[in-house]
Amino acid sequence: MRPVRFVALGDSLTEGVGDPVGGGWRGWAALLADGLAADPGQVEFTNLAVSGAQTRDVRERQTPAALALRPDLVSVVVGVNDTLRRTFDVRAVAARLDTVCAAFTGQGATLLTACLPDPGAMLGLPGALARPLARRQQAVNAVVHALSDRYGAVHLHASQGAWLTDRALWSADRLHPGERGHRQFAVRFHALLSASGLATGPAPSPEPEFPAPTRAARLWWLATAGTGWVVRRCDDLLPQLLRLAADELRHHARGSGDRLDLRACSAVAEALAALPAAEPGRGARTQRRRTGTNLTGVPGTACAAAGRSAARTTAITG
Repeated sequence: MRPVRFVALGDSLTEGVGDPVGGGWRGWAALLADGLAADPGQVEFTNLAVSGAQTRDVRERQTPAALALRPDLVSVVVGVNDTLRRTFDVRAVAARLDTVCAAFTGQGATLLTACLPDPGAMLGLPGALARPLARRQQAVNAVVHALSDRYGAVHLHASQGAWLTDRALWSADRLHPGERGHRQFAVRFHALLSASGLATGPAPSPEPEFPAPTRAARLWWLATAGTGWVVRRCDDLLPQLLRLAADELRHHARGSGDRLDLRACSAVAEALAALPAAEPGRGARTQRRRTGTNLTGVPGTACAAAGRSAARTTAITG
């Protein structure tokens, strides 16, 4: 019997940052791989995720390497780093992710996707700074929801609930899961895959294998590596974020903040409407796959609804 080939693409979340093991990172994808088959030896797992990766990196660097492996299962969890750059463009994000999803489903692979919390909320930034970042992440999530539906992906909704409120799931930097968070990610994906017959091994344990870092260790990390991470991101984003915050405050003072939300939703709808038509015949394949892998908890926001409508329109016109 041919082994199950699982390839993970993405950024630091999928690389495993926050779950240190043996001098490196393990992470949710490695934990999930162990439960894909009754015999772990029948799983070939390759993690191509790289810290700091954006959707451009996944499309241009990680995808060609992954396609050469001809995976049965491929996870594409990326986008947060795009929102933290002054060059953020939801239309470009949608186009890149669509290309990636089409390439793998064209090979017959099953996609794993996830929507994620916005970094502003996780970092506890003031409202005027947090809202622009939240709007960007919501736009990325809407794109991911729409493309997950279009390509029949197994989708994990992880942008709300415990992912925001339970600090025990997160590492010191408040942007990456700790071991417990990575395990929850793996457990939830395993449940979705098991329900559709795509995972036949035991579910990963939700309980941490190692003790959580001490408060002193967390503070040391923040004072060293964590500070460097923030400085690198702020050097690129901060000037623009301050302008966005000023715009946010002006609209708030005028009572016209909803215009910013509508503008963001419109940008999502336009980005998805601009995607190329679905390949003939692809709809039937994804529809058959979707019967066992429905989206889990897609929020009923205006952006998500607009995104799904635009995606359906694109597919119909194809």
